[in-house]
Amino acid sequence: MPAQVLVVDDILPNVKVLEAKLAAEYFDVSTAMSGAEALAKMRESPPDIVLLDVMMPEMDGFEVCRRIKADPRLAIIPVVMVTALSETSELVRGLEAGADDFLTKPVNDTALFALVRSLVRMKLTLDELRLREETSTRLGVLDTAADGGGVSGRPRILVVEDDPAQATAIVTALADRGEGEVETAGAAAMAAAAAGGFDVVVVSLTMKDFDGLRLCSHLRAQAATRDTAVLILIDPDGTAAMVRALEMGVVDYLVKPVDPAEVVARTRTQIRRKSYHDRLRARYEMSVAMAVTDSLTGLHNRRYLVGHLENLVARANAGGKPLSLMMLDIDHFKKVNDEHGHAAGDEVLQAFADRLRLGVRGIDLATRYGGEEFVVAMPDTSGAIAETVAGRLLKDIGGAPFPVLGGSIELPVTVSIGVTTSSGGDDSAEQMLARADEALYAAKEGGRNRMVARYRSDVGGQTGE
Repeated sequence: MPAQVLVVDDILPNVKVLEAKLAAEYFDVSTAMSGAEALAKMRESPPDIVLLDVMMPEMDGFEVCRRIKADPRLAIIPVVMVTALSETSELVRGLEAGADDFLTKPVNDTALFALVRSLVRMKLTLDELRLREETSTRLGVLDTAADGGGVSGRPRILVVEDDPAQATAIVTALADRGEGEVETAGAAAMAAAAAGGFDVVVVSLTMKDFDGLRLCSHLRAQAATRDTAVLILIDPDGTAAMVRALEMGVVDYLVKPVDPAEVVARTRTQIRRKSYHDRLRARYEMSVAMAVTDSLTGLHNRRYLVGHLENLVARANAGGKPLSLMMLDIDHFKKVNDEHGHAAGDEVLQAFADRLRLGVRGIDLATRYGGEEFVVAMPDTSGAIAETVAGRLLKDIGGAPFPVLGGSIELPVTVSIGVTTSSGGDDSAEQMLARADEALYAAKEGGRNRMVARYRSDVGGQTGE
């Protein structure tokens, strides 16, 4: 489906010209002849971007923009103000109202298409993150009140410019907005940006000994800087370079000589946008982590184990290195809940998970399989070593009581463990889990507080106190 563009202007010929140009570039265009009509259409069917005339009767473009950005349902939609006014003060006024960019009449077609495509790409990315967040919230994975991160503290801004006067003017203008740093050489700028930690990078495309577009491309290609807001500095006749930069993923541009107020306004817009983007991404990543993590113990959950174990088994079968599996069950756990309450039971589960973590390696996958049952997948581990680890866990768990209910009582806790190992060939995760479960059942039948191993040969395993 093509991007949806809303063109807002009270002069019909202006509307028709923009509508024709955008339709020829395969955008889906709707129109409005006033601010009130535009707001009504947006609430009924939100577009992907708005091209908004500044000078309109009854409600000018600045007021329309403010109302769009004040509506939570519409605030994410990029707004490009189209104006015959060329004063920087008017541009700054629009940016402060929430506009994402400006186009000056008569509109340059190349700049128009590049800017619209750039802002639509940004909006679609945010839409996808918002959709994922809404899905996680609806499924109960993510609490709507959960903190989502975003730009915190004073933003860090890197200015890449070999003109000392321009660099000083930008850093001075941003002194109240963030921590500004200047690099005058391309290689040093690449190294500084790659080190990460910058919220905004301002790159001059007019440097004498370095191609600023190469740095922009580098910033977009590297994982550490892919989401960093990048602004470019261009000469008044630098439209071609601006278009190439926008196509690379640059978010905005400034025309030299820069106006301090415009620098502040555009940078503030990008910091606000990046903060929103980071917050959405952090909340989505949190939801993913919550979906595969047991909330009580902090271990991975059964869903994650089932999804990951097949990969571990396949790798073990292909590479010949053994994969061992331990299934653990806390002995007489129901008695803890019955005699001391579920709060005490939860504390036992948490303390058990802590001891389990300490008893296995960082590369081992420790999971809460369900209730008081746990599973540990141990890559590159033979059955003999797994049995040794299981024996050590028996001592670690049973060797000291578990303090619960604020330390008011201490409960003796033991565990039964079933161990198995991959046997190569056509072994599967399902078969391994079944063997480990069989071994665990044998350990419980044998008196609990012990380990039993079962291998594919169906030979009975060792037991240990």
